[in-house]
Amino acid sequence: MLFNYEAIESSSGIKRNGSIDAVNVDVAIASLQRRNLVLVNIKDAGASKSIFGKQLVWFDRVSNKDVVILSRQLATLFDAQVSAIRVFKLLAAETENRKLAGVLGVVCDDIQSGSAISGALAKHPKVFTPFYVSMVKAGEESGKLNEVFDYLADYLDRSFELVSKVRGALIYPAFIFITFLVVMILMFTMVIPKISGIISESGGAMPIYTQIIMGMSNFLVNYGFILLGVFVVAGFFLFRFIRTEAGKVAFDKFKLSIPYISTLYKKLYLSRLSDNMNTMLIAGIPIVRALELTSTVIDNKTYQDIIMRAANAVKGGKTLSDSMSNDPHEIPGIVVQMIKVGEESGEVGSILKTVAKFYVREVETAVESLVSLIEPAMIVLLGGGVAVLLASVLIPIYSIASAQ
Repeated sequence: MLFNYEAIESSSGIKRNGSIDAVNVDVAIASLQRRNLVLVNIKDAGASKSIFGKQLVWFDRVSNKDVVILSRQLATLFDAQVSAIRVFKLLAAETENRKLAGVLGVVCDDIQSGSAISGALAKHPKVFTPFYVSMVKAGEESGKLNEVFDYLADYLDRSFELVSKVRGALIYPAFIFITFLVVMILMFTMVIPKISGIISESGGAMPIYTQIIMGMSNFLVNYGFILLGVFVVAGFFLFRFIRTEAGKVAFDKFKLSIPYISTLYKKLYLSRLSDNMNTMLIAGIPIVRALELTSTVIDNKTYQDIIMRAANAVKGGKTLSDSMSNDPHEIPGIVVQMIKVGEESGEVGSILKTVAKFYVREVETAVESLVSLIEPAMIVLLGGGVAVLLASVLIPIYSIASAQ
């Protein structure tokens, strides 16, 4: 929970306002007192938030971009030999994101109480993933925290950039598709009914395609809200199902079975797998632990199962390349061969970095190709749909006018 507080520094008497993230108000008060603050007022930040209030809870979250910037700052400060307590105290005071500032304040208190940095970060899984915490732990053990935070910032930056490119590239096709739906609905519910009235009053014979269009229009006008309700209810239950374990498995398998789209997803997961493994192996994390952590961030149940089977096989004494070779449909032979070369040369991390770069380029190329195909197809579909509708109603009107 996030709490807003007003306090006075006991040493200087300076009044301070801020926020702190804690399990409950008692923990928040204890954390503030450990900072040598005399508490004046504290209240739940969520209680003061409304649509017309200062800020909605949704906007008080910690984004991937915030964590990237934080990691860069941490790397710089640790490289400058600033103490951990001082680092987190500085960042808690300077961070604009209220939620993140509260989290950093609690992390600072935990470190001051004797907790390791990784242990303090692990208490906030919504901000710092198990992958992030394990990387920090490896940095603590190796004494290279500044390098680890640089690795983390680079990795998160690459991941954020790739996902942003994919999403950004699909915005225009999505806009075209929504425009197409809106135009079709307006045509069927507002334009076609008026024109069909004129055709019906003429009493002339109507072509079969005109009858079909008019029937669809009458159905949408009379039962459109019922149809909308069915779609809403179906969408709600589908959303609930996808959030279950069985639903996630089914949906992830479905994504990997769609023609062309499945190729894009596979390349995306392979780039994520390679990049994760490379980052963790460079940080000195054992290969089995690296595989286990990668399975938690791959975001696909099929690939999670493959990676966990590989981790268990490596535990049993197999090489990584042999462990990955059991699923040739999801893990291409070229990837297995490159990992094998890396094992023989002792450069698995470097090989995985090369694989990651290759698949990132492949994802970008696939997205660009997909968008270049979707955009003209959607425009043709939009124009063709409108043309068919107009032809279906205008041709009978023209026939009626000609007969008169």
